[in-house]
Amino acid sequence: MNEKLRLTETWDKTFPKSKNVNHKKVTFHNRYGISLAADMYEPKDAEGRLPAIAVCGPFGAVKEQAAGLYAQEMAERGFLTIAFDPSFTGESGGEPRYVASPDINTEDFQAAVDFLSVTDKADPEKIGIIGICGWGGMALNVAALDTRIKATIASTMYDMARVNANGYFDLENSADERYKKKQALNSQRITDYKNGSYALGGGVADPLPEDAPLFVKDYYDYYKTERGYHERSLNSNGGWNITGCMSFMNQPILKYINEIRSAVLIIHGEKAHSCYFSRDAYADMVRDNPYSDNKELMIIPGAVHTDLYDRKDIIPFDRMELFFKDAFR
Repeated sequence: MNEKLRLTETWDKTFPKSKNVNHKKVTFHNRYGISLAADMYEPKDAEGRLPAIAVCGPFGAVKEQAAGLYAQEMAERGFLTIAFDPSFTGESGGEPRYVASPDINTEDFQAAVDFLSVTDKADPEKIGIIGICGWGGMALNVAALDTRIKATIASTMYDMARVNANGYFDLENSADERYKKKQALNSQRITDYKNGSYALGGGVADPLPEDAPLFVKDYYDYYKTERGYHERSLNSNGGWNITGCMSFMNQPILKYINEIRSAVLIIHGEKAHSCYFSRDAYADMVRDNPYSDNKELMIIPGAVHTDLYDRKDIIPFDRMELFFKDAFR
């Protein structure tokens, strides 16, 4: 049922290994039978069952990038953590490669909770999740669905349903614009079917055009340089399949976030091009929600989108630690 994964055992992260944390590779499976690869980070000399956190993102990244950095940092602060690759990407299984799914990727997070709930190292009553970038939106969707999750952090969040349907900054938010995109994507489906393979959409532009928007330059600075490049990262290389994110267009993932009862912390940079996703999601989440007292929007002054990928002097890890500890009491 579950495919055997080939896992790299050498340290191949974009960040240095901590001396205060034990690291090992683990695998688990989702309810579609797809095997998922993860890095587990455990505080050294830890005893008993620990509060646990599953981390994923950014969208098109791998666990060796930002997710792993977050997971290792939180393990240094006393949590058992895993950073995992979503289905169809990185070292995780699933065919064809480089496809995203509102349903299956939501399930990936729930499968991570399944895994943490049964491992003897974790306290099943104290499980949280962290989603970064596009996985921040996915994390909110999971929080609205999975009652086992006691606390959720969405960092530098994208709503992938909104951006696929409406374009950046909602500039393509019309039936005609969506129809044009659907025509192009369905035409690509025919081409792919004839070719027997799926054409890639391309990752971050390289070389970088001189007139590239500032946020594209930020992505380049992370994914295409030594700072964040990884050989398995979609964004660092060929990107998603052209049709890989098609189903997000008419499957909104944040519809029920105002029914989330558990604690949620949304973090975003003030100068991030994507900040409107978090501001709007927070407003929707607390609107008419009798459980809004444990929800928080934290805006980081001066920070851009990718600052919250790996800038440890900017990512509010102290606040994140306190958030989880308060939620797990």
